[in-house]
Amino acid sequence: MKTLKILPLLFLFILSSCSSIRVHSDYDSRADFSKYKTYAFHKKGIDRVQISELDKRRILHAIEDEFTKKGMTRSNNPDLLVNIFTKEREQLDVNQFNMGWGYGWGWGWNPYFWGGNNTYVTSSTQGTLYIDLIDAKKKELIWQGEGIGTLTENRREKENQINEFVSKILAQFPPSAETKK
Repeated sequence: MKTLKILPLLFLFILSSCSSIRVHSDYDSRADFSKYKTYAFHKKGIDRVQISELDKRRILHAIEDEFTKKGMTRSNNPDLLVNIFTKEREQLDVNQFNMGWGYGWGWGWNPYFWGGNNTYVTSSTQGTLYIDLIDAKKKELIWQGEGIGTLTENRREKENQINEFVSKILAQFPPSAETKK
């Protein structure tokens, strides 16, 4: 009987340990993305982001790594300006498990029901990272990527998580020919 009560807790632990990041992007369909070869960070915008300086640096390093993989270089006279924005919210999950036998048909009282209902409440922090790419000459937003996922406080996991967020977001840049249709 104790095993039956432990199973839902194990199930919750496994579900909460899975990291899933949802990403979306939007872009200016008239922009010629093939001409963007260099970038710089938009200092004024990044200075306004309200996260720790360490996390800010982690995000910027991850962006640099992804742009390097794409063949882009950092420049004092860039084609693109990179800006970031973050937001977070607390998410509560309430799960109720029926721990007994005696399921029946219809409404009413069942004398064979044992175990009762167990309710578990878990909380997590849901974070969103936006990466904006701005045409440096026109000063117009040409691409925006967004990643949404559950955040961690563990330093080692946090670095990997930030790298995963940035990698998945920038995987959608530049838009492919299929996406542009």
